[in-house]
Amino acid sequence: MQTATTAAKPGPSGAGAGSIVRRAGQSIFWLILTIYGILTLYPFFWLVISAFKTNEDFYSRPFGLPEIWRWDNFSHAWASSRLGSAFVNSIIVSLGSLVLTLFIAALASFILARFQFKWKGWMFAFFVVGMLIPIHSTLVPLFILMKQMSLLNTYWALILPYTAFALPTAIFVLTAYLTSIPRDIEEASFIDGTGLWGLFFRIMLPMSLPALATVTILSFLHAWNDFSFALVFINKTELKTLPLAIANFADGYQTDYGLTLAAMTLSVIPTVLLYLLFQEQMMKGMTAGAVKG
Repeated sequence: MQTATTAAKPGPSGAGAGSIVRRAGQSIFWLILTIYGILTLYPFFWLVISAFKTNEDFYSRPFGLPEIWRWDNFSHAWASSRLGSAFVNSIIVSLGSLVLTLFIAALASFILARFQFKWKGWMFAFFVVGMLIPIHSTLVPLFILMKQMSLLNTYWALILPYTAFALPTAIFVLTAYLTSIPRDIEEASFIDGTGLWGLFFRIMLPMSLPALATVTILSFLHAWNDFSFALVFINKTELKTLPLAIANFADGYQTDYGLTLAAMTLSVIPTVLLYLLFQEQMMKGMTAGAVKG
């Protein structure tokens, strides 16, 4: 009995060693995440800090704090490049393409996810293949098309292409999410007398808010940050979007980095706020269908 008792004693010691290893592993995991978070956030921190510098300060202290904090960089950037008008244009174009993308993608995804019909797989593949098309390879044919349709130098010259190139990703995300919704909910709504439009607007759309939030962020960011389409399709000064307005601070001779970075800081604010508003829903939407059961 004494021997058996003595042999059973190493148990708690082994459990203690396992607990120490587990805590050490968690500490290393959180340390790696912290380092990754710092490396990820540093470019944004550098952008904000550099927005308060003069050109001389930027060259002499590129990674340090400003010697003199130039708060007037923001007001000068706003006035000298007509950022107010550019903000309005970017908002109109981004929201216009976003509304069209959400409406068309939601309808198409609802049909693809909830109905069975011939060539369904091929139709879904047709939409998804659009994700493989390089966007900038279509600039020349789109320019010719826009010119023939007299859409150059209009908001539609940007809204329509942005919508077209956002639809494949939007349909892919929304279809995956709507497919994961149980059929019992759909059958119960039909028993209660709900029609197809009622099922779509009252049940499917509210339940797919995480996927819609994901599509909202991805589509809005693409339209808000695009430079090449706006450069090719827009020549009127009063219709230029934010990327074009920011590019005015650089010419063939010099670049005013203080004003450029101040303008970029102002342009980033709406996207950061949008992400903070929808981040929780976006995480749910991106992981839709990842776990079954």
